[in-house]
Amino acid sequence: MTMTHLTTPPHSIAVEESVLDSPLVETLRRTLPNARWTVVPDISSLAPPSLSSHDPPLTIVRFKGRFLRSCPATKFYHCCGYTILHFGERCTIGCRYCILQAYWNQPHLKLFGNTHEMFTEAASWFARYRETLFRVGTGEFTDSLLLDPWTGFSEQLVPFFASHPNAVLELKTKTNHIKRLQDLDHRGHTIVSWSLNAPTIVAQEERGAASLTQRIEAARRCLEWGYFLAFHFDPLFLFPGWEREYRETIERLFRSIPPEKIVYISLGAFRFMPALKETILRKNPSWKLASGEFVTSPDGKKRYFIDIRVTLYRKVLEHLYSFASDLFVYCCMENTSVWEQVFGFDPSSRGGLPAMLDDAVKRRMGIGVDCHSSAISLLPGKCQQPWGGVSLPAPIANLP
Repeated sequence: MTMTHLTTPPHSIAVEESVLDSPLVETLRRTLPNARWTVVPDISSLAPPSLSSHDPPLTIVRFKGRFLRSCPATKFYHCCGYTILHFGERCTIGCRYCILQAYWNQPHLKLFGNTHEMFTEAASWFARYRETLFRVGTGEFTDSLLLDPWTGFSEQLVPFFASHPNAVLELKTKTNHIKRLQDLDHRGHTIVSWSLNAPTIVAQEERGAASLTQRIEAARRCLEWGYFLAFHFDPLFLFPGWEREYRETIERLFRSIPPEKIVYISLGAFRFMPALKETILRKNPSWKLASGEFVTSPDGKKRYFIDIRVTLYRKVLEHLYSFASDLFVYCCMENTSVWEQVFGFDPSSRGGLPAMLDDAVKRRMGIGVDCHSSAISLLPGKCQQPWGGVSLPAPIANLP
């Protein structure tokens, strides 16, 4: 599936026999009547050239793992306690910096056809832990709404979360694929969020995504339909004119969106595994954004030096707070030293970042007000608070 622009539908679909009768396949047959279909016993039986060609198929498979899992964080950084609903993998928007390139070397999109099992698993967790607030998102390993015009998956997800008093859904996207959200009974349980960036980054590095104007307009429309919103300034890049351009993006955002409807905003400086830089440079030898000052962090990723990250965060935070000082803004995957320099406190002193985000949901959305715990400790995955949720020892706190 080649995404030259966001309105390009999949041309070919390969589906495993075991999920041939799934509602997802039924919907795709209806919305993509001209697509080429291939049915196989197992997706691995497809010849590798079929999956790595310039126009690989959308694959529909049976997922055999856990659908709900914790954010893949590490103990060195403060984790948000986000719960991932794993409904598919890979993305064809084609952002040049995308970290997913380092996880998978095949370009084809993969969706999981056994959605009934996914919803059964999620419902079981929500019912079993009724005093736990689940903040769930689908945008970790793919874009939440990339294929929604054809899958209609939001029409199942949004009402499902509306029926669970201790769960909220976040649909994270760089698209403007919101049409199917308009008439859904969300009951205030769904956050629609967008990744935003500086105009130069959007134009040069996110060419397959919706424009900045399109994203903000889509957010405005979702607001009219009663949805809550969130925004992610992640990754933040250091480049000539970065402060002026990020200020411009923030000004454009608040010309259309009232701050009181924003549940949270995240900030995250550009970071990457060493293999990602090699992958990007093979495709774009002249790429400059990873040629600056980077240091290897305790989790093995390359990051800007701490003083650079702190400068980025402080300036963006200053511009955000100039519009609303009560916005809930947090750093994604940062250590205690950075938090103290940017915000003036350690998240652990306020119960930890998951508890802070839970509180933002309760205050802005009125969801989960009777919940007394976060899902961070329940689900399988890597999301941990630094050293058990207490402040890092001094020698560790100053690591990159």
